[in-house]
Amino acid sequence: MFGYRSQLNIDFLSTLKGALTLVRNPEKTESVYDIEDGLRHTKATQAAIAFVQKDPAVARLIAERYLPPPLNLEALAQLPVDSLGYIYARYIRDAGFNPNFYRPIDVVDDVSYVLLRMRQTHDVWHIVAGFDTNVAGELGLKAFELAQTRRTMAAVLVCGGLLKALFNTPDQLDAVLDRLASGYRMGMSAQPLLAQKWEEHWERPLAEWRELLDILQKSA
Repeated sequence: MFGYRSQLNIDFLSTLKGALTLVRNPEKTESVYDIEDGLRHTKATQAAIAFVQKDPAVARLIAERYLPPPLNLEALAQLPVDSLGYIYARYIRDAGFNPNFYRPIDVVDDVSYVLLRMRQTHDVWHIVAGFDTNVAGELGLKAFELAQTRRTMAAVLVCGGLLKALFNTPDQLDAVLDRLASGYRMGMSAQPLLAQKWEEHWERPLAEWRELLDILQKSA
């Protein structure tokens, strides 16, 4: 019991630290990880894992603990220009991103595996689902994630984005609501992105990926 309470205290402090940092600086990615790490042991996170495991392909991936080999952007840049791999490499370079930007996490259970896999493939989801990395695009993708995974961090960021628009930029509220609604609808109608081993099929054209996954219209 003492150990459980200690873990809850650590989780609470991590969540509080992340929330305060996110309020002060919404661009600080580390705060998102602080919040998500603090929510790892909640019933909501456990429910999200149970939800995604209802899909047999996702359940198999989780059981397998599939992890890809290290990324080689140089090799991806040699693939056909319409391939996911080439588009991903160009996307990372043009944006000046580090493909390994995410906070690592030790895989010790289903929760930690899913969190790691979601962090690894965040930018792939952006590309395949067609959402930009601006605020509207991030909110749209979070709504998409929420529909597909019930991820607690996605719910937190959707709520935060909605509240920020409501109080800070009410003139943009309609646009934000539209983006959230379209992202959620897309996520509900698409095949599960979490089930995909993108790294084994980098050469597949992006258009083919979208067709296979029932993502037929690109969102901004």
